[in-house]
Amino acid sequence: MGISMLSSGIIAQRVFNPVYIYLDTAFLVLLCGLLIFRKKYMTVLFGLFGGVLYMIVDYGIFHLALGTRSIEGGNLFAVLLWMSMSYGITNFVWIWLWMSRDRHKFEWTALIFIWWICAPMLADMAGGALEPIKIQRTTGAYHGAMAVMLFAGYAAAIIYNLVQKDRSKRFPVFWLLAIGISVQFGWEFSLLIGGIRSAEFDAAQKITTLIVNSLLETNLGAVPIYCIYVLMSSRFTEGLKRRDKIGFTARLAELNGIRIIERMTVRKAAEAVENADDEAEVRSDGGSSTKEK
Repeated sequence: MGISMLSSGIIAQRVFNPVYIYLDTAFLVLLCGLLIFRKKYMTVLFGLFGGVLYMIVDYGIFHLALGTRSIEGGNLFAVLLWMSMSYGITNFVWIWLWMSRDRHKFEWTALIFIWWICAPMLADMAGGALEPIKIQRTTGAYHGAMAVMLFAGYAAAIIYNLVQKDRSKRFPVFWLLAIGISVQFGWEFSLLIGGIRSAEFDAAQKITTLIVNSLLETNLGAVPIYCIYVLMSSRFTEGLKRRDKIGFTARLAELNGIRIIERMTVRKAAEAVENADDEAEVRSDGGSSTKEK
């Protein structure tokens, strides 16, 4: 009997220079600082939530409960804490900005992805003489559970869409698929070409890890994360000011009215939610809103 590539036990391994940790930590501070400067407070909080969630899953479940983690050349807790905060913050920030259809989503994407590409080279240049850290986990023990969560999330969204007569209030299923797969693929691809992911394995194993992780690991949370975003943004602006509360389906319709790819000649639709958020912030401060001309 054949075994699905997705259910087979792959080994997700990383080999990297210790300097990478310090450089990446500095980048995380820069990223969060830029988001705060742009008043993306909700995005920052969600990124921090992602880091804590990754740590719970990686250390609490993968290591303590399942015993799938091992490390050479470093302290497992400390390295997992950095890895969880690093990829938790960047992944969840990236997802949040695209789900919100942020006007600068392409700039934020470029910043994160270019850093992922450059970081391994900078670490090797700065600390080439240091012994590398090697950390890995096996995956066969939990891919079945991941498949259940992946199917359950998308099945619920699709069934809802089938019974929802108002097209404007449906889940953007293919948009969520694109986000869930693309974010993990960007991460896995940058690790692969940076010589970090599966460094000691053959080409077939590297490609298998790239494909399997891209389809499963972030994508399984795309629908629940979108529901969280819809609920949160229906009550608060990005600046964490209360806005006029609207229902879940009304917020879905509001988001669906924004163009995913903006046209310079049609700005009103693309900026609808951000304008509404700005007006809500002004009202909450007791002022009056002004329109950009």
